[in-house]
Amino acid sequence: MKVLLVNGSSRPQGCTNAALTEVCRALQEEGIETEMFFIGNEALSDCIACRKCRQTGECVFHDRVNEFVEKAKKADGFVFGSPVYFAHPSGRLLTFMDRAFYSGGDAFAYKPAAAVLSARRAGTTASLDVINKYFTISSMPVVSSTYWNHVYGQQPEQVQEDREGLMTMYNIGKNMAWLLRCIALGREQGVKHSENEKVLTNFIR
Repeated sequence: MKVLLVNGSSRPQGCTNAALTEVCRALQEEGIETEMFFIGNEALSDCIACRKCRQTGECVFHDRVNEFVEKAKKADGFVFGSPVYFAHPSGRLLTFMDRAFYSGGDAFAYKPAAAVLSARRAGTTASLDVINKYFTISSMPVVSSTYWNHVYGQQPEQVQEDREGLMTMYNIGKNMAWLLRCIALGREQGVKHSENEKVLTNFIR
């Protein structure tokens, strides 16, 4: 079993990475393979709603999004991490997730996911809600912890002083590992996920 941990910060070794590293530690203790995926800090194009991915199976912009979706197809679970900007996840991460989930939605369905946030002080719970919406629209079980999924600090060394925040990250990893094993055991016993209906309407008809 493998979990992909996505660093949505522009800083590869910043506070978000410190939080994800603690989740990684718990997963690895449970025998779960992990891979950190840094989305990068170069310019990233927004989704332009061209819908070409519906024909080709990949986004028209050939950057780290397509690379990630290919990895996602083989992953069993996900953790998406972000710093908090103005009580919101980073625009970089949301652009990345917009394109990844739209072009490669099947790679995420029915796989557990968690969101983690880092902040100096506030805005984490609002940011958590934003990221969780990607999961709940994609039939993904949301992995919880023992408190809201965030750490505090302006620098990684400050995050290391947030004992409760680090405990929360660690418990995410433990809960993720437990849920992955439950899903695997169910699959071995012939328990399949539901085939969901899908009807698209608008507010006119």
